[in-house]
Amino acid sequence: MKPDRSSSGSRAIAPARVRHARHGRWLALPCALLASTLILAACGGGDSGSASSAASTMRQVAANQAGAQTPAASQANQPYTDPVAYSLNANDGLPLSQVKERAAVMHYQWTSGKSIVNYTTTTGHLTALDANGNPEATMSYVAYTAPNADGSPRPLTFFYNGGPGSSSIWLRLGSFAPTRVATPDPLLTNWPNYPLVNNSESLIDTTDMVFIDPPGTGLSEAILPNTNQKFWGCDPDVNVMRDFITRYLTVNNRSSSPLYLYGESYGTPRTDMLALALESAGVHLTGIVLQSSILNYFADAIEATAITASTEGLMLDTDTLAGYYPGYAAVAAYFNQVSPPPLDMGLYALQSEIFATGQYNHFKKYAQSWVLSQLGIPDALGTPVFPSTRTLESWRWPSSLTMQALQGYFNVNPFNMTLLPGTTIGRYDGRVSLPNSDPRLQNDSDPSDILISQPFTTALQTQMPNYLGYRAPNATYMPLNDAIIQVWDFSHDGQPLPDTLPDLLGALTLNPQLKVLAENGYHDLATPFFSTEKQLARLQTVPGMNPNLQVNFFQGGHMIYLDDVARPQMKTDLADYYRGQPIPLALSLWTLPAPWPDESPAGTPTAAAAQTAAAQ
Repeated sequence: MKPDRSSSGSRAIAPARVRHARHGRWLALPCALLASTLILAACGGGDSGSASSAASTMRQVAANQAGAQTPAASQANQPYTDPVAYSLNANDGLPLSQVKERAAVMHYQWTSGKSIVNYTTTTGHLTALDANGNPEATMSYVAYTAPNADGSPRPLTFFYNGGPGSSSIWLRLGSFAPTRVATPDPLLTNWPNYPLVNNSESLIDTTDMVFIDPPGTGLSEAILPNTNQKFWGCDPDVNVMRDFITRYLTVNNRSSSPLYLYGESYGTPRTDMLALALESAGVHLTGIVLQSSILNYFADAIEATAITASTEGLMLDTDTLAGYYPGYAAVAAYFNQVSPPPLDMGLYALQSEIFATGQYNHFKKYAQSWVLSQLGIPDALGTPVFPSTRTLESWRWPSSLTMQALQGYFNVNPFNMTLLPGTTIGRYDGRVSLPNSDPRLQNDSDPSDILISQPFTTALQTQMPNYLGYRAPNATYMPLNDAIIQVWDFSHDGQPLPDTLPDLLGALTLNPQLKVLAENGYHDLATPFFSTEKQLARLQTVPGMNPNLQVNFFQGGHMIYLDDVARPQMKTDLADYYRGQPIPLALSLWTLPAPWPDESPAGTPTAAAAQTAAAQ
């Protein structure tokens, strides 16, 4: 159970599910998988001395080992066996005497058509240092770099997943690194035996890439006297990520490179906050990519209610019901629950958005019951209220949904169980489904999570010592750390949950040239595309605002790049984005649908605006 964090005067709600640590969803976790592959084998030790002596030692370590972060001139491979017993337990930290900025360096060639790129993988640790030079955490990372033919600095992109509590394994093994796990998404054919293959859609021909594991994930551990849990909150997480990035730039002499951030899921609010933190620290970014966004936790009342365990999370429940609807409709279309079948997914998405917007006031009476139903507690605040059969019948023509699909969305059970009778559909990708009798659902209630969890973990176990040349015999890499989500401090900017549109606005104010790209999957039922559009549209409320913002859409779910149709399209759009070219058919700020009427302006956090309105 999630602890009750409700404020006085709010009625507590006890969410009935366990939160999934990769992207932030309430699901049952695969306990056997966690026990066998995700628990560290050993723990760190005791304190090592004062902060001042630690800083001095770290500067010496950095001076001695900075060369380990760049490829050798001879192009000889340099495998590395890391002897450290990293611990990712909440109260552990690594003694400074055991901290080493060491890495394995390997060399390969990537090909795609006529393109050939000689690239280097660098796998190891760097130390995040605070503003006073004190060591905070030793953070694991994997970098893919290549020389530029004309000698100019190549773009450099920092990638990370979300959770909170996730390592970067999912982006690194699934998206744009030179190799990837080939999934049959949205099918489960040959599960869990998915091969590692050359990634024809890699971005190695466009940008260097660094995949970062936040403290408590991967093999990243706090450095004593800090402990891992110190960094398990919105603000300390952003600060240590900022400090890792500045360390990487310094060690590798990359400050002159065009710099980008690429965050997925919780990685998107992290990106908004991190962009502001870096710009405020004098590290200027060229662009940020927000993939599968949840930019304002208050605007997802399912997440907000689950986290706060109080009625405070229901503040924007109508926005949530309407925001999820077009994604659900896209999934219904995939399962032939739309009549007539849509000829174009983009046009049908627009039709669904128009329907949800037109029915917004009508949705209000059902929104609270709907949100609580998705959490499995429909009667937590009284008798649930849902549309009558007559009302649903009246919506068949404007929505194009079948009666089965409409009843699947508006009822006392979670829609992932009711769209298709006897079948569970995925949240991360609504197209992935399993019959309710499938035994795998006993450990993980999301078929789209089942699709990748074991295959990616298995691939990592073979790839790290061989392809990456890195071994850590005394520790086990943690793909996701479920302990983190249970204690994460979601407070930010004086509010109990992060609304990061003010952070994005702050970054754009400091750097008006900052390029922003938001990528969305039509079939993502974890972070719906319409909700992202509505949040970014809050920038329309800022006088004189005309950011370089593009919003694009693809078939696929939360991890859009798993889809073999979407991934090449993403690669093409990203190549245009890095070149500074407009992406065909992408929306701009002023072609986004207007924000919801109860949303606050971009410069004001949602909770603060609601409190002000209530006081008036």
